[in-house]
Amino acid sequence: MDDDLVFKALADPTRRLLLDRLFERDGRTLTELESQLDMTRFGVMKHLRVLEEAGLVVSRKTGRSRTHYLNPVPVRRIHDRWIGKYTERRAAALSELKTRLEETVTSTTDTLTTQVYQVFIKATPERIWEAITNPEFTAKYFHGARITMTDGRYVAHGPNGELWGDDEVIEWDPPRRLVHGWRSLYDEEMAKEETSRVTWEIEPQDDGTCLLTAVHDRLEGAPKTARSVSGPGWMRVLSGLKTLLETGESLAG
Repeated sequence: MDDDLVFKALADPTRRLLLDRLFERDGRTLTELESQLDMTRFGVMKHLRVLEEAGLVVSRKTGRSRTHYLNPVPVRRIHDRWIGKYTERRAAALSELKTRLEETVTSTTDTLTTQVYQVFIKATPERIWEAITNPEFTAKYFHGARITMTDGRYVAHGPNGELWGDDEVIEWDPPRRLVHGWRSLYDEEMAKEETSRVTWEIEPQDDGTCLLTAVHDRLEGAPKTARSVSGPGWMRVLSGLKTLLETGESLAG
C-alpha cells in the first residue's frame, strides 16, 4: 500500500519537479514553491497533498507559515526492498558515473540546518519508544550504536564501547515525544562543532500504525554533522527501525 502511493506520487512530472526543488533547498513555503511553477496556488497545494499522503513531503508549522520538507525515507524503503546489499555498490557506482557524465554535481547539504524524516511503523507507541531508547534495540539498526536514553541523559557507545554521544535529554514524554542534544563524538572534527538537536515524535494512527517523525535541527553551527547525517544517514536508521519492529530482522542481516 505504501509503495503504491509512492509510485503514484512519483509518476507525475510536476510532483517530481516539486521534490527536485525541495532537494535543491529544503524547507520552503507554499509561496516559494508556487513561484517555481507555472501553476495556480490551488494546483500546487493539490500536488503537495498527494506527496504528503505518500510520505514524500512533510509540512510543519513555523510561526504563521507552513514549511515543506523533503522526506526521502519512502524512497529508501523502496531501495532496500529491491536493491540488495550486494548490488548496492554497483548501482551506486553507475548512478555516480551518470551524474559525472551529465556534469550536474550539486552539493545541497550545506543549507540543511533542519532535516525532517517520517515513516509509518506497524507497532505500538510503547514499542517504538523502547526501540529508540533501549541499547539492545538500537545496536541492531543505528549503525551498531548502543544508545541509552533516560529522563535526563542521552549516551551512545560504538560497537567496541567507544563513546559516540553524550548529551542532555531536553524533553522526556514517553511514549510520545523525546528531544535530546546531538554532538558527533565519533569524529574528531565533528566533535568540535556546536551541539545540534534531535526530536522524536510518535503519533498513533487509526489503522494501528504509528507515524514516527525525526527532526534534526539547530545544525547552523555544525555543517559537517549536517552533511554526515543528511539523507542516507537518517534514512537508513528509520528504515532499519521500521524493518526491525515489523519483521524482527535487521537490514544488515
